[in-house]
Amino acid sequence: MILATYFAGCLIIVGSVFALAAAIGIVRLPDVYSRMHAASKAGTMGSGLMMIALAFVADDLATATRALAGVVFFILTAPVSAHLLAKAAYAVGYRLWGKSVTDEMAEHD
Repeated sequence: MILATYFAGCLIIVGSVFALAAAIGIVRLPDVYSRMHAASKAGTMGSGLMMIALAFVADDLATATRALAGVVFFILTAPVSAHLLAKAAYAVGYRLWGKSVTDEMAEHD
């Protein structure tokens, strides 16, 4: 049981680092698309690792199942919602950062 606690603690620390990276990305990145990428990718990884840690040390099966279902939910919904939000932001008129290399959506208009 001690080994499981240490493993869960390591997962929480790594998940927290990913969540911190997502928060820093939201604050520091230049445009809405980069910020959305940081929030969806690193945020999903961070929260997923922390929920896996919860499932690993949970005393009952119901809590572990809910935590793992939350991980699956995050993995399925975060990329889709980030994609749709980015597409809507582009349609409304939010432009890329001035130093962006290419605008792939402009080629499809």
